[in-house]
Amino acid sequence: MSIRKRFIRSNISIVIIPILLFLFAEGYLLLYTFDFSAQEGDQLTFASIHIAGWLILLLITNALFIYFVMKNIIKPMKNLTKAAEEVSAGQMDAPFVRMKKDEIGKLADSFENLRLQLLESEDVKNKYSENRKKLLYNISNDLRLPMSFIKEQIEFMQREDISKEEADSALQAVHMKSIVLERLIDELFQHSELDMGRLAFYFKRLELRSFIIEVMEEFQVEWEEVTFTFESEKVKPYEVKADPEQLKRVMVHLLNNSLRFMEKEEKKIEIRIKERQGESIVEVTDNGPGILDNDLPHIFEMFYQSEQTKLFSEGGSGLGLPISKRIIEEHGGSIKATSRIGHGTTMTFTIPSYDS
Repeated sequence: MSIRKRFIRSNISIVIIPILLFLFAEGYLLLYTFDFSAQEGDQLTFASIHIAGWLILLLITNALFIYFVMKNIIKPMKNLTKAAEEVSAGQMDAPFVRMKKDEIGKLADSFENLRLQLLESEDVKNKYSENRKKLLYNISNDLRLPMSFIKEQIEFMQREDISKEEADSALQAVHMKSIVLERLIDELFQHSELDMGRLAFYFKRLELRSFIIEVMEEFQVEWEEVTFTFESEKVKPYEVKADPEQLKRVMVHLLNNSLRFMEKEEKKIEIRIKERQGESIVEVTDNGPGILDNDLPHIFEMFYQSEQTKLFSEGGSGLGLPISKRIIEEHGGSIKATSRIGHGTTMTFTIPSYDS
């Protein structure tokens, strides 16, 4: 009930009704009790009673009105002011008790929503701060290791007693480390663009089979020791609505993750394409060490690094898979991972078909 309606009802209940009762009582006294032929003293007594009654009625109605105002307006406003002072002092944990459904109650609800938004924004701020600390720590470590290695290799190549084969090998190692640095910087740039909402997507019709085969062949040139295989359920094209550049980033992240942690002598990566209910499904399977069960639910979280990842000298920034997840979700698809320790990992993502 609104405050306006409350005032009307309270006015009827604490002013008009008592006045009507008093007038009724006064009329009764005038008609049945008071003798108009009485002496002047009796008339004075009646007038005194009459005035005293009006004063008592005025005091009662005033007290009731003050009680109403205190209970329904002043007390809630004091509680709201106290809650506002607590929020301004940084104490935002205590919830504000909901009031009646009037204007002050709506104001209290708006204040409670504001408190929850401030609390959420504070949590987001703290999370961003923690994530940036992790980012700086991870990136600084990941940059330091390749740079130190490159420096050592360059110093080695500057020696006069090394052979051409040793120099070529060192140069190849420097080239590989430069690729690692390029990947780290690219991941950092992508994260920054996604974080600020500036990463643009240009969707178009894309034939997925030829696109993936092309990406796979590029990796085959660089990773000659790895056996790449490709399978598809059908011969006809898999046409999807996708941004080729962003989708290639996803494939690069997934393949780099698989290749980076492979320790087996016979390294294998299998890529399969399926089609189900208006979407294409891409599976990337490796025969690497696999992912621990307690790490698997967290691998798409920003900056997360599993214990296994930390054992490798190039553990990564913890951005590749989260970035891939964001890109796939921007395409209207989803991504997940399944793994068995010692038997490898399968990354699966979906892309809507072009005509879906």
